[in-house]
Amino acid sequence: MSDATYIPGVCNIGPAEVRRRRQTGIAGAVATAGVLGAAVASGAPRPLRLLAVLPAAGAATGFIQAATHFCAGFGMRGVFNFGDTGSTDTIEQAEFRAEDQRRAREILVQSLAIGAAVGGAALLLPRPVRAR
Repeated sequence: MSDATYIPGVCNIGPAEVRRRRQTGIAGAVATAGVLGAAVASGAPRPLRLLAVLPAAGAATGFIQAATHFCAGFGMRGVFNFGDTGSTDTIEQAEFRAEDQRRAREILVQSLAIGAAVGGAALLLPRPVRAR
């Protein structure tokens, strides 16, 4: 697959946008680690660890989009971008927009599933042992 070719339901972003999605994934992963680290280290109630679901899902979304060269938000809006970040081109064909929306929903479901798995795992982390 070329880094500069729109393919409905497969590829709707170029290198600059891919880089941006990867940065989002990294930021989400760091935020997830921060939330979990703070919750576990402070001895916060286990249900508070579920807050990690949000940044974990955000990290997953960023990494999945970077890996697939497909932006879910662009797919839902019917646009693509292979130039500088911030600009988009409109997809005119209804069948192409439908394929992109289907793929966008898949990415969002995958991301939420990963976030939920991280949240579930966070509940299983042991409480820190406190010195007396």
